[in-house]
Amino acid sequence: MIIALDAMGGDFAPEETVAGAVKWSQTADEVVLLVGQAEVLQRELVKYSYDPERVKVVHASQVMGMDEPVAALRKKMDSSIAMATRLVKQGQADAVVSCGSTGAQMAAATLILGRMAGIERPPIIAEVPGVGGKKALLLDVGANVDCKPQQLAQFALLGGVYATTLKGTINPRVGLLNNGEEEGKGNKLSTETFTLLQHINGINFIGNVEGRDLFFDRSDVIVCDGFVGNILLKAMEGFAQLTAAASMKEIGRLPSLYAELDNRQVGGAPLIGVDGVSIVCHGSSRREAVCNGIRMAEQCVTRGMVQSQKAALNYAE
Repeated sequence: MIIALDAMGGDFAPEETVAGAVKWSQTADEVVLLVGQAEVLQRELVKYSYDPERVKVVHASQVMGMDEPVAALRKKMDSSIAMATRLVKQGQADAVVSCGSTGAQMAAATLILGRMAGIERPPIIAEVPGVGGKKALLLDVGANVDCKPQQLAQFALLGGVYATTLKGTINPRVGLLNNGEEEGKGNKLSTETFTLLQHINGINFIGNVEGRDLFFDRSDVIVCDGFVGNILLKAMEGFAQLTAAASMKEIGRLPSLYAELDNRQVGGAPLIGVDGVSIVCHGSSRREAVCNGIRMAEQCVTRGMVQSQKAALNYAE
């Protein structure tokens, strides 16, 4: 297996991206391609002992800045994120991982890999910890801030496929995140999406789910737009940091739950609904998170995430 890493993407690239890739290569038998400005990456690599057959550099002359508009990608097709994504499209890599701009990564995935049939906007999916170790899947968590009901319905279908394929959940329960359980609650997007989900075959829709129910095994898949999902995800991460600080002060140790909310342990989240594996990592990722993001990509490839989505979408049609 070959993983292409956008080694120039992220707040702490290339130092932390290179370090994370080297760390992963020491625990796996696969190959990682460091995509970016070759001279810069080579200067980082000399700091480490690594197998040159398993950690390789692919030159890309341009870099997409974290604050650049997504439209800039079309003028930077030799950027590290575009090049890494193109390697997947060309069959020279099995997955792409990036800690850079989420918008740029989504644009690269959409333009280069292409959307799957019937998918208008690919979402990002993430896990939410719950009681007894039971985790729910939340999507979208940041790729699409403005959505239409049919797009949320597509998220529901993709989330169900992901739950079945990668988590082994049989007939996953799909809930719509809302400000009340009753039918008719919420804004126009919520009410119209509710009605739509009620009539789609292949989705085990259980109705509305409130924010306080996310952690208590109410549903296996939770659907919302990327604006709400991203705020919710980052609020959970912030609460985890607060809990960690309070626990260290009061009892001198971290609760085990902290690890499940620590983005360094999770590493990254898949962008689903595109024709290839693309893992989105935090812009603030350090080496441990980068390493775990690459591991997430490896898992998605091994379990045939893309092929399963395609099969499910064809069935739905």
